[in-house]
Amino acid sequence: MSMHYENVLGTIGNTPLIRLNRVTKPIQAQVFGKVEAFNPGHSAKDRIALYMIEEAERSGKLKPGGTVIEATSGNTGYSLAMVSALKGYQCVLTVTSKAGREKLALLRALGAEVVVCPADVEPEDPRSYYSRAEQLAMEIPNSYYLGQNFNLNNQEAHYRTTGPEIWRQTQGKITHYVCCAGTGGSLSGTARYLKEQNPDIQVIGVDAYGSVLQKYWATGIFDKNEIFSYKVEGLGKTIIPDNVNFDLIDDFIKVTDRSSATRARQLARKEGLLLGYSSGSALQCVFQIKDRLKPTDVVVVLFPDHGTRYLGKIYNDEWMKQQGFLNGNMDPVLVSNYNFRRIYRTYRIKYKRYLRQTLKI
Repeated sequence: MSMHYENVLGTIGNTPLIRLNRVTKPIQAQVFGKVEAFNPGHSAKDRIALYMIEEAERSGKLKPGGTVIEATSGNTGYSLAMVSALKGYQCVLTVTSKAGREKLALLRALGAEVVVCPADVEPEDPRSYYSRAEQLAMEIPNSYYLGQNFNLNNQEAHYRTTGPEIWRQTQGKITHYVCCAGTGGSLSGTARYLKEQNPDIQVIGVDAYGSVLQKYWATGIFDKNEIFSYKVEGLGKTIIPDNVNFDLIDDFIKVTDRSSATRARQLARKEGLLLGYSSGSALQCVFQIKDRLKPTDVVVVLFPDHGTRYLGKIYNDEWMKQQGFLNGNMDPVLVSNYNFRRIYRTYRIKYKRYLRQTLKI
């Protein structure tokens, strides 16, 4: 009897763990990517969208014919729109103006109503995408604001799925878990499960410059002076989400917009993995801690989403040039390859000249 799924929701989870080979040659440890782009919605957010909606149904907070509301950077919105479409809910999403056109088009393609809000305003500002989502939840009858930053079912979804998958896929040999910190669900839920199996596993959070999370972890201080605009999507916050369990994090590394974009492009060209902007951030973190890694270490990096949502940004040379992320026409990570090819061409020309002169051919 052939196997099949009742609908696309049955394909969420059990994403592959893929060893990185070429891109990680300078790193002694074994490095694996947990590639969440293999989810049907192409991101890790499929896990939390399904779990949070079904928990809201079980608790009676979400009723038949209702409206799902969320503030999202894009990926959660797509996953919520997908689940809502199958379950018969309306879906209203507030996003920041930082979201790319591809993401907005994808949200609307699944029938979601999208409300674009300014990115560079404080969370308390009524124009922010957080405040606007709360306002819409009060205005729209029979609606439910999921609140992924503070809804602990976010991290519970990863505790129940992502953590056990990684433990099983590494046969319990994982020594380091590297994950970007945004809402905190994929970082904290997975870390909680892994540390229950082995408390010695090192959990490394990844933050953006312009976000408050790393300093809050280090000092306990919410410093608004840390906040400024940044380009990378999918990590960093200007608030402290309840889903970030700071006690589980052993180290917190900040990465730049440029290095994140560059590493993502490197993953595509060296590993054949077309992944999102924050996947580059997570890989850059591994390079920033490489001196402390040993050959016996097993590092698992969570790659949150697919690169097709960034075709107009990090995979667009013109956009990269506008940001100052390219050295002229050359991608920084490809400079060494370019130099090798140039040297090889020079050597080949000289060798052919030698053959003509000495062997008369």
